[in-house]
Amino acid sequence: MTTETQGNHTPDTTRSASGTGHKPASKGHNVHAPEVAAYWAERRRYLERIRRVPEIRQRYWRAIGIYLLRRVLWSFGFFPVFLAFWIPFVLSSFNPVVMASDLIPLLESFVDANPEVQATTISTLFIAWGSVGFFFLVFDFVLTPFKSPYQYEADVYMRSWEQLNHDQLPEKV
Repeated sequence: MTTETQGNHTPDTTRSASGTGHKPASKGHNVHAPEVAAYWAERRRYLERIRRVPEIRQRYWRAIGIYLLRRVLWSFGFFPVFLAFWIPFVLSSFNPVVMASDLIPLLESFVDANPEVQATTISTLFIAWGSVGFFFLVFDFVLTPFKSPYQYEADVYMRSWEQLNHDQLPEKV
């Protein structure tokens, strides 16, 4: 089974003179499925081997922890706080004096209100903070996926494996 790499070329069934049974692919030639399968099979074997290495496993769990901490701090720390200050700042035409004069009566009415109204206001602010944080958290996970140390190690290994086996692999794997 072959897959064409470019344009309307006819399948090339000639074998190379090296006796490997596959012609090395170049621009305009076909990519042979066994060569691509060998690449992915070697990558899977290497990933299975390095999953047993304790240092990389420890690095993997540390990377997951740091990734989750960054995403949560960024989504629940920065964005809700930024929006809480930015929206009133924009509504006051970027004038902090106008913003303060608009917010001071709101704060005075909050302090003068009964405890039930204060509790409702605080719970509403926490719900707004949580919903904005959760919204940004979902999109942050989508926009910045986790980069596994295992995949990085496999990429490095496969680059060297490609150079050692460059005559057996197609140009673009």
